Amino acid sequence: MLYGLIQLTWFDATTAALPFITVALLQLLNALLTDQTTRRVKSAHELTTAANLLAEDGTAATTTPANGKATAANGAENGKLQKQKSEHSDDSITNIPSAPVCSSTPPSSARNSINLLHNNNGNNHIIIPHTPCLPDLLSDEYHEDEDTLSLENLFPCDQSEIYASKKISFIIDEVIQTEANYVNNLRKGIKNYGELHARSDAPESFKGAENRKRLLGNVEEILALHETQILPLMLRNQRDLKSLFDEFAAYFDKNEFYCYVIFMMNKKTSMQLRQEQRPWLQNVQNEISDKLGIDSFLVQPIQRLTRYPLLLQQFISEFYKSGISCKPVLASVCKLETRMRRLLEVVNQAEDVPAIDEIAELNLASQGYFRRATEFEAYHHRSRKKYAAKVFLFDRCLICTEVRKRRLAYRHHYEWSMLELQLNGSKSVTVLQRGRTAAAKGSAKEEYEFTASEACAMTQWLRCARKIIEIDRVESAMRGKFVLPMDLVLSVGAAIWLIWNYL
Repeated sequence: MLYGLIQLTWFDATTAALPFITVALLQLLNALLTDQTTRRVKSAHELTTAANLLAEDGTAATTTPANGKATAANGAENGKLQKQKSEHSDDSITNIPSAPVCSSTPPSSARNSINLLHNNNGNNHIIIPHTPCLPDLLSDEYHEDEDTLSLENLFPCDQSEIYASKKISFIIDEVIQTEANYVNNLRKGIKNYGELHARSDAPESFKGAENRKRLLGNVEEILALHETQILPLMLRNQRDLKSLFDEFAAYFDKNEFYCYVIFMMNKKTSMQLRQEQRPWLQNVQNEISDKLGIDSFLVQPIQRLTRYPLLLQQFISEFYKSGISCKPVLASVCKLETRMRRLLEVVNQAEDVPAIDEIAELNLASQGYFRRATEFEAYHHRSRKKYAAKVFLFDRCLICTEVRKRRLAYRHHYEWSMLELQLNGSKSVTVLQRGRTAAAKGSAKEEYEFTASEACAMTQWLRCARKIIEIDRVESAMRGKFVLPMDLVLSVGAAIWLIWNYL
């Protein structure tokens, strides 16, 4: 009887096994196609980053507040001073705190790699090892100490003692309350000045959607981010600080705050437009009874971005003073504070991007995200000229400009796929360009030699450049390959099985 119930025909067995066979074949195909990239990724773990190569001569200690009470206290004092400055600042971000983070001593693996490279090359030049890992973000890595690396961070801790501190509770409430006020102020500002282009008496320079974008930039995108994402995140996690800090940091890792970089790039254009139409804007301000005006409205995004790390520095300082032993929360807040300072640094540098002259041949909008701008002493090998330069890193290219008083003269740009970086020392790097033709691909010619004033500046620049190069190489290696997501494969397999058995 039981045998009769479980009898199967060859057709039924083949039908049942077909989805599994299909999934296995597709996964095997994907594994074969990505095998080369996988081997390159595995080999990346055996090499250190370019930053570690430079760190042997590091001159600056890490500024991560988790190192001790003294660091936290100093950060809090500096934060109070910066806070006072930011509250009285105008439409400028010269007071944005940006502290470079450099590891004071490299790990043993880094020193071994340096010695190995020296022995292999037999000279003082180091070819930077390309490790095609795919990092989630291009900002500087968060430098963790023994506290943040401890196993205690993997387990939840009792956060009740954190809320028992009145000062810490006040800081948390201030973070959430000021976030709500920020959202309301942006919404009110867009209501007051978002329709200036549609007014009948508006000047010609204000009319049209394009001029509206020149005036307001992408402030609506910033409002949407904070109104629909950041503020709800804070409200639902106000009793779970580790989740609040971790989720907040994830937005920086995903580059969701790049809208502030775009906003800063538009700052100069907006200021010039407002200055030209100052009398008319004053009349509009009086008409709607706005005491602060459009200038105050458009400076709020940068002031808010500056305010975040100051509040976190106060939180860390009180954390140490109170003697709280909840290390997971401390590790999360230090990581978030580092992410915020890195973003502030990039936002500050983004103001110089529109100042590049004579760059009509290159469309900056198509070069991907802006990542970093660094000042170097540059020597161009082909022209044999030496000058003060500012080098801009984008996802798709490197742009070199010459600093001429208050302007930046465009000189050259290079695609990352055609570049190699050769480290000459802790402060100097040579940029080489590979040939485009098949015959010249094996050779690379020297284009520039960049020399930084400090090893720390070169460390950060080189770390960022290296990551961009490796992401470009991995994307190029994966381009055109047949790769299917697992959920799609399983869905197709299930659909085949259902159709075969019931239709």
